[in-house]
Amino acid sequence: MTNSWVNQAIEKIEADFQRSADTHLIKLETPSLTGIDIYLKDESTHPTGSLKHRLARSLFLYALCNGWIKEGTTVIESSSGSTAVSEAYFARLLGLPFIAVMPSTTAKKKVQQIEFYGGQCHFVDHSCKIYAESERLAQELDGHYMDQFTYAERATDWRGNNNIANSIFNQMEKEQHSIPTWIVMSPGTGGTSATIGRYIRYQRLTTKLCVVDPENSVFFDYFNTGDKNVTCSNGSKIEGIGRPRAEPSFIPGVVDEMRKIPDPASVATINWLEKIIGRKTGASTGTNLYGALQLASEMAARGETGSIVTLICDSGERYLDTYYNADWIKDNIGDLTPYTEALSQFSETSVLHCPRAK
Repeated sequence: MTNSWVNQAIEKIEADFQRSADTHLIKLETPSLTGIDIYLKDESTHPTGSLKHRLARSLFLYALCNGWIKEGTTVIESSSGSTAVSEAYFARLLGLPFIAVMPSTTAKKKVQQIEFYGGQCHFVDHSCKIYAESERLAQELDGHYMDQFTYAERATDWRGNNNIANSIFNQMEKEQHSIPTWIVMSPGTGGTSATIGRYIRYQRLTTKLCVVDPENSVFFDYFNTGDKNVTCSNGSKIEGIGRPRAEPSFIPGVVDEMRKIPDPASVATINWLEKIIGRKTGASTGTNLYGALQLASEMAARGETGSIVTLICDSGERYLDTYYNADWIKDNIGDLTPYTEALSQFSETSVLHCPRAK
């Protein structure tokens, strides 16, 4: 009976995947750049609206095939929002109870979406507390703690099978610079950067992986020092990325370069992007794109040509009360003006003069 239910659960997830088209690859219009093309893989078009839809699908399949999830199992996840939204979707698809353990500062829209899919939200007062509280709830309820931060890097087949890296390179095949010079990604769990970096090496490609980290996150420090025990006391204000500890799924050995992106740069960049594509995106997209623009500016200064691919992680409609709210920005992010001016200059000259972070 148990195997029968698991078989049906896997069939439902695979059928859901079959119904979903691949996400688009958008070529960014940047007239100031000559011979350098920038592309955005638009992960906001997944059924649950973010890159984390891929991860949630992989995590459910991984847990089902490992025998961790059975009929009636309560699924618990520690998440700042998008992963929980996607996991709530798959839990509802399988008829399973779902609880998201998240910081109390999580965007209201994400909370509403989790509840829309039938999930419950369990709040803690600091992001560092989500791990222990998730484990406690799983034990108390005899449920399964999905633990995206540990299993993200191993739940996805990095060799291919239409993972995000496979999709990017397939979609780039007919572009002028079909093998990207750089792929730029920001880490939340570290699972996506692990998948992309491993795929690049497995396929023996010349593409380099640049991982961009927001403020109040330790991935950059871990990459540079090798200290797995590094921590920070404040949580990231760029939802979905940045962590106060070095997560097990972050694999520094597959990363060619890391950069620290100031939070005002991330938010200024999504405003700049909206003027080009006519859509709002989340601030993690701004982190990604600002790093890509830095690389493009440096390539242009050296007279190089090529392509750079990065990601739209989710829609900005989830953040109307935060990243698109002037009062919230003033209180939480700070002055965007230096970065707004730098991006305006980039549009005209391809030169991105980066103000120094405070």
